[in-house]
Amino acid sequence: MTIRFGKIVCALFPTIALFVMSSQTMASTLNQNVSWTIDRTGTTAKYRVVAYGDSIYAGYNGSTTNAAKYSAPTIESEYLSSLWNADIESVRRTKSGAVASDVYNNKIVAEKSYMQAASTRVVTFEMCGNDGLQARSSFKGQTGTCNYSVLTTAENNCKTYVAAAMDYINANAYSGTKLKIIGNLYYPGYNADNVQSSCNDPSTGAKVNMRDKFLPSIARMNYWMCTYASQKGFKCADNFADYMGADYDTNGDGAIDSNALKYVVGETEANYVNRITTTLRSTLRDANTHFVSSSSSYDYIQSDDTHPTYTGGTVSAGLFGGTTSSGAPRYTTFTNGKNPIWNQYGHERMGYGLSVYGPTGPF
Repeated sequence: MTIRFGKIVCALFPTIALFVMSSQTMASTLNQNVSWTIDRTGTTAKYRVVAYGDSIYAGYNGSTTNAAKYSAPTIESEYLSSLWNADIESVRRTKSGAVASDVYNNKIVAEKSYMQAASTRVVTFEMCGNDGLQARSSFKGQTGTCNYSVLTTAENNCKTYVAAAMDYINANAYSGTKLKIIGNLYYPGYNADNVQSSCNDPSTGAKVNMRDKFLPSIARMNYWMCTYASQKGFKCADNFADYMGADYDTNGDGAIDSNALKYVVGETEANYVNRITTTLRSTLRDANTHFVSSSSSYDYIQSDDTHPTYTGGTVSAGLFGGTTSSGAPRYTTFTNGKNPIWNQYGHERMGYGLSVYGPTGPF
């Protein structure tokens, strides 16, 4: 979902364009599919959470053969297992490096059978990161007069396929599905992008600050993700707000930063973009240092400066197939609906963000 120009590259949105050597060919994407069941003691009922997406939901960790066992959708499943007192099968159908059209066509559409199973109760997806990645990479390499159309194209493609994905899921998911939810884009390269471009603005002839140019683009994508969600019967997990804003009030406006940054149903695009890029701009922080209080912070981004941090080990996912297995839940109780590490890792925070929309029961 993002390209980062300091450590590795993928910071405009949380996804990475992998380049994996297979035999003598070079591929730009990597299927990373996993099925992990939260097996709760004393339960017999089992329900399914289906997650479609790119390297974020995949739990990408730099490896072509394994991924995080507890990426956000599986963490959401752990919460649901406790809430419903049931076993929850977390099915992740993901493709690291995939642009939105690829996630839509080759995961959501081509692998629709996973959400059509009668056990399905939640369908979630995320996309658009690699559209931004490619646009940002193109922009970063420009000299002479800046061509902003690459950003506009990424935004338009994101809008097109987010809307199409929601419509397709609405038409094809099992009729007993209780929750459909999208996760929006965070901005891992926030600090690294605070540099001047190599190209010149066509109007002023001056260099432009890359962060100033990319932030409104991300905001527009996030606005339409959440707006389409509200229009099409989905919920929107606001990863941008949860990653980029501190969990306390840093500017004295009476609101916790991560709450103040959240999308508000019904607001206009202009209002949302202005709120993110101007009104609350001073509260944005790079997610490498996410403050949970004025004196305590955690790193939400791995060393590649792109993908969410995680804990709990890895599973096979990549060139040699994916894991299909099960394990006991890590936690048996959730104080105030939160596990003990809900805000200490990037994937834990994203998984909690999905869980807050969890239905009270499977029926």
